Amino acid sequence: MRKHLKMLLVSLVALLSLSAATSTVFVNAEDNEPLLVGMEAAYPPYNWTQSDDSNDAVAIQNSPDFANGYDVQIARKIGEALGREVVIVKTEWEGLLPALQSGKIDMIIAGMSPTEERAKVIDFSDPYYSIQFAMVMLKDSAYAEAKSISDFADAKVTGQLGTLHYALLEQLEGANVQQAMDAFPVMRVALQSKRIDAYVSEIPEAISATNALADFTYVLLDPSFDVPEADATISVGVKKDSPLLEEINKALAEISDEEREEIMEKAINTQPGAN
Repeated sequence: MRKHLKMLLVSLVALLSLSAATSTVFVNAEDNEPLLVGMEAAYPPYNWTQSDDSNDAVAIQNSPDFANGYDVQIARKIGEALGREVVIVKTEWEGLLPALQSGKIDMIIAGMSPTEERAKVIDFSDPYYSIQFAMVMLKDSAYAEAKSISDFADAKVTGQLGTLHYALLEQLEGANVQQAMDAFPVMRVALQSKRIDAYVSEIPEAISATNALADFTYVLLDPSFDVPEADATISVGVKKDSPLLEEINKALAEISDEEREEIMEKAINTQPGAN
């Protein structure tokens, strides 16, 4: 009887050990799952698509292409801090929030501002970049010498669909606000063809546009747009109450202001068409 009890106890201990080992493997496997990051990959220098992995580009899910840019490199920093491989999920701007809420992506890193409206449905990290707005136009435009929001009377202006940019256009006194456009490449084409006189952007994209296209220029306005403080920054978006938020904030805190500027400068200099 004692012999049988001893054998039973040995078997039970072995079973519990196996169960614990299996549980440990499962947890580790989950921790090592790729970090799925949503972005357009069409908004240089924040993010763009390229055909190779040069300059630390990151693979795009279900695509032979890669993504790069400021957002991508911030995503890599976060992935390194979390010990997880980053995979970019290329998503249209309007599809980013639904993709996050449905679990298709783990986070949004796409030059997105933590607006009050968005914060109702998702959570945001601490800011990882501060925004300055600009108006982009052709060098020979009648508005190339604009100085303030009152200098765009009758100008045909636009901004990206579903963004704060487009809403800001109401502040341009007397401007002829056109239909919003899907993406910055579309706006650049519209500007080149003179279907619009200017579009609203941010300093990095404005520099990108003027570096890539010799006939483009941009102006900073003074007085400029009246923008809520939360809308003048960009942050990482995650699901409501996501445990990732604390880890993301810790990772961002390790990136100094100097390093952030270096990352942006590199993005501006290596974006498509920069040379």
